[in-house]
Amino acid sequence: MEFFKIKHDIPFMSYGRYTTTISLVTFLFAVFFLAHKGLNFGVDFTGGTVMEVHYAQPADLSRVREQLAETHLPDALVQNFGSSRDVLIQVPLRQNIAGAKLSEQVLERLRKQDASVEMRRVEFVGPQVGKDLVENGALALLLVSLGIVGYLWVRFEWKFGLSAIIANLHDVVIILGFFAFFQWEFSLSVLAAVLAVLGYSVNESVVVFDRIRENFRTMRKAGVAEIIDNAITRTMSRTIITHGCTQMMVGAMLFLGGETLHYFAMALTIGILFSIYSSVLVASPLLMLLGVSREDFIKPEKTEAEEVLP
Repeated sequence: MEFFKIKHDIPFMSYGRYTTTISLVTFLFAVFFLAHKGLNFGVDFTGGTVMEVHYAQPADLSRVREQLAETHLPDALVQNFGSSRDVLIQVPLRQNIAGAKLSEQVLERLRKQDASVEMRRVEFVGPQVGKDLVENGALALLLVSLGIVGYLWVRFEWKFGLSAIIANLHDVVIILGFFAFFQWEFSLSVLAAVLAVLGYSVNESVVVFDRIRENFRTMRKAGVAEIIDNAITRTMSRTIITHGCTQMMVGAMLFLGGETLHYFAMALTIGILFSIYSSVLVASPLLMLLGVSREDFIKPEKTEAEEVLP
């Protein structure tokens, strides 16, 4: 389905040097902030105290956050749990404060505003659990990346697999760089968003690569740059429709989903924007740098003399 058709191919590859340079600079900045500031890991990774409280009526989450801030817990994560009357409070690990003592302080503060508050559950998440989650998350990211390379290698050719994984990891590092620079909380939901972006980005790359492979077989007299430009231009309408619809849904979560979904949606938003950029202006120029050609897909026909020789 196409809402519009572009009559003339857009010369994307003529800007390939500039876009790859911009990508390299952005990537290096992201790596710098990751190394210098690091990620602001949430309770899921660092450990802390998890409390579940119950209200007699629907809880006012903004008011609960204000009360916790007055108790010197401004970094506590507050969200509904199951129903509007149940609230889950996650407090990062704090030295010299036991989980039981902390829960007593929180319950005492909340009851000053509403005496009906009940403490349903208190759990302590140790730092060892967080360490295991970090290691498992990194392993998941590595396995997904290797799977993507293998899939594209089998479906297309090794140059396509290498170009795609560089472009897709570029998206992941950019997301992590944003979270490191702004020190946004990095939780399990954000990790899930990063893995989702990795799959989303490779899907966009596969669509473009499939059209490039088809063009190599049909556009016999065209050069490599012309073939890639045509492939990207022909998929522009599909890209706008797909990414536009996805971003509308993610935008609803970003602006209307509350604090619980905010950083999850933020990671998806950054990933969607950069996946479009990387598939068009990173992966495709890398293909040209790796020397992709028609011979990678179509074997040259043998002459009669070559067929006679043993």
